[in-house]
Amino acid sequence: MKCPFCGADNTRVIDSRPADENSSIRRRRVCDPCQKRFTTYERVEAIPMVVIKKDQTREPYDRTKIESGVFRSCHKRPISVPQMNKLVDQVEANIFKQEAREIPSSYIGELVMRYLKELDGVAYVRFASIYREFKDVKTFMEEIEKFLQK
Repeated sequence: MKCPFCGADNTRVIDSRPADENSSIRRRRVCDPCQKRFTTYERVEAIPMVVIKKDQTREPYDRTKIESGVFRSCHKRPISVPQMNKLVDQVEANIFKQEAREIPSSYIGELVMRYLKELDGVAYVRFASIYREFKDVKTFMEEIEKFLQK
């Protein structure tokens, strides 16, 4: 593993432990030349998955798309980065549990909304407004009313 600080490739693992509810391994490393420490995470390589978009085009699954949507929805909300990462991990675990090679983007979007709804109402409505492509204020208000009824 190359050191992210000096680029040297002689680093040592000084601590390993399970992370993310045993779905990955957290490794604490030290670089021998510069003595800086850094953390890496090791995950099992997943089955290549394809996402079927609304227009029926297909593209490779990309975790960063879920992360960016969640992070944008949670912007300026009292939600920590670990909470957001946990939400993305939950969505991803649910997706991979399906053991399908192709998965509709609608399924992913609904999962994200379900977990955001539990985490923060404002983040949920923000995500839903983009995901569901609200065309006007009336549609937006209907979604808020549905949220408040539950």
